Amino acid sequence: MHADPARSRLYAWLAPLLVTLLAGVLRFAGLGHPESIVFDETYYVKDSWSQWVLGYPATWPADADARFVAGETDIFTATGSYVVHPPLGRILIGAGMALFGPDSSTGWRFSVAVLGTASVLVLYLLAHSLTRSRLFATVAAFLLAIDGVAIVMSRIALLDGILTFFVLLAFWFTALDRRGSLARLAALTAARAGDPPAVRWGPVLWARPWLVAAGAAAGAATAVKWSGLYVLAAIGLYAVVTDALARRRAGIRMWPADAALRQGPASFLLLVPIAAVVYVASWTGWLASDGGYSRHAVDAAPATGVWAWVPLALQNLWAYHQSIYAFHVGLTTPHGYASPAWQWPLLVRPTSMHWQQDAAGTAGCALPAGCTESISSLPNPVAWWAGVAAVVFLAVRFVVARDWRYAFVLTGLAATYGPWLLYPDRTIFQFYTVVMVPFLLFALTFALREIAGPPTAPLPRRLSGQRVVVVFLVVVTLVSAFWYPVWTGLPVPYQFWQLHNWMITWI
Repeated sequence: MHADPARSRLYAWLAPLLVTLLAGVLRFAGLGHPESIVFDETYYVKDSWSQWVLGYPATWPADADARFVAGETDIFTATGSYVVHPPLGRILIGAGMALFGPDSSTGWRFSVAVLGTASVLVLYLLAHSLTRSRLFATVAAFLLAIDGVAIVMSRIALLDGILTFFVLLAFWFTALDRRGSLARLAALTAARAGDPPAVRWGPVLWARPWLVAAGAAAGAATAVKWSGLYVLAAIGLYAVVTDALARRRAGIRMWPADAALRQGPASFLLLVPIAAVVYVASWTGWLASDGGYSRHAVDAAPATGVWAWVPLALQNLWAYHQSIYAFHVGLTTPHGYASPAWQWPLLVRPTSMHWQQDAAGTAGCALPAGCTESISSLPNPVAWWAGVAAVVFLAVRFVVARDWRYAFVLTGLAATYGPWLLYPDRTIFQFYTVVMVPFLLFALTFALREIAGPPTAPLPRRLSGQRVVVVFLVVVTLVSAFWYPVWTGLPVPYQFWQLHNWMITWI
């Protein structure tokens, strides 16, 4: 392949195209099934439509789900509804509903499926940026394309699949910034090597468009769910540490202070303000309206003193955010499918999004023994558990080899998983792991590459390693095929559904 430029160019196009096409087929096939509102779609579907029409989510009658599915999509009131997530995810869901009609179950889920498919392509591009290996990128993207929680969260109108897309986009832009900024830093430092004062302090890099893009993407992630803030903080910290180490390698004597006190503030100004602008812009509909929840909460008692200059609309938005924060930190409502973050690596309690049984001849069931439909947010269990082991391997390898790519992947995992460990009593769910799955699969792909062996390894070692990797990928693919009906709500015999309950807590 490498020896033939024409074949190499063809593979450069076909690899991302085919893996993205596979992801699209798995996510769009039968997207409108089930045609009912499932799990927390009861909040996001209706709120997204009223958000699209009014500019803010509105309240609905108590029996709104059945009436909405039946086509009564205009029964929302003009009174703002209390929602605890920013608007961007609902705006995107609403766009799909506007395209296909609000009563179309395909329309509810269209934007989520588009961004879920696009996430696979972005993961490919990110993996290629890190390793410059198209094979590595193809394997990583393929594992995400066939993963269960990634498929489920691309077929249900919730926010987490949308969040995953923007998080991956932010990390891809960060990788592009690292490559460009480090090359410029090395070139500028080398050009000034003969000037001792110049070697004492390095250049401050302001022309970093990819860092600005990363800030915008992280701001969009935060505008979907506040957990995007952790991603923004992680990217900022990663940029400072990377700059510091690059300045040390370049021979800059004051490299810690240079990175933290000179380049650090510049990077902050490139990263954070654009994120704030994107985030506040997502609230434009609420700010421009009069009916949004808490829209005039502090009109009677606006801020005085140092904050008196802040526009009243933004003061009301701040008051709303204080209420949202109090809700999130105090959310301890019992739920049958709640799963604290410490359970996630073990897959103790996946979330059942939909479960239905129909007798033969009813509801379109053609199976003599009846039909069972299920949607479970379980990832591919083989890939997941292997990925957890690979994360441990990657952490150990980073200590030994100090490979920056390992640090990059571990940073993504820390930003998407670590914060949830701080809330052991909060009501959270296993499907939140969809955001960390790409980084888990990154670690797994690095481990598979180690098993395959380096190009310089003896041929017998190389062949045996490659065969192990191929067998593993075949097993993972077969497991995904076995689980796909349970990820997509296809009608199957009850006994077939029972075969998927590998642990009693999965029921």
